[in-house]
Amino acid sequence: MASLSRSLLARGYATASAVKAPVQITSLSGTYATSTYLAAAKKSQKELESVASGLQSIEKKLKDDQKTTEALTNPTLSVSERSKLISSLASGSSPIITNLLQVLASNGRLAAFPSVITDFSTLMAAHRGQLVVTVTSAEPLAAGGAEMKRLEKALKGSKIAQGKDLKLVNRVNPGILGGLEVDFGEQTIDLSASSKVNKFNAALARES
Repeated sequence: MASLSRSLLARGYATASAVKAPVQITSLSGTYATSTYLAAAKKSQKELESVASGLQSIEKKLKDDQKTTEALTNPTLSVSERSKLISSLASGSSPIITNLLQVLASNGRLAAFPSVITDFSTLMAAHRGQLVVTVTSAEPLAAGGAEMKRLEKALKGSKIAQGKDLKLVNRVNPGILGGLEVDFGEQTIDLSASSKVNKFNAALARES
């Protein structure tokens, strides 16, 4: 985290020593998202909201443009092609977003950008006092889709929500095979196919 922060600062970020992230996200993408959050928050609330809005716009652009999404994961892109990709994605956005993309590119981590956006969204939800619910699925779930709406309705009617505004964030992990993992606070509901397979294997092991 420290080395990443120094890298970001070297590209024009203000120091964020007086600002703290509202939640800790320890993944690689979470590290980039947190550094971006701190850099924006140190400037002003307006800048933080500007970065959040810019990342949301880019997220929509990526969902609507499969070719650009595939380019992020293409390791054969030349320096010139990466530069054009960054300019296209960050056009009209905060310089902080441009800096983030440049750091990701220089570290060979452009493929992590969609996950960075998701983690930044989690940070913003916590910043706004929302209860962040992370829904992990084997394949992407459409924001506002039937499955997410059913889940949100069920959670809102439970003690879990405690009257709070919910922010559902979808993460994709093909390794769960199917079903869902739902994380909120320090609690996890594991409804994944991989969990059922593991339980089945454990039962077989006990019988052998």
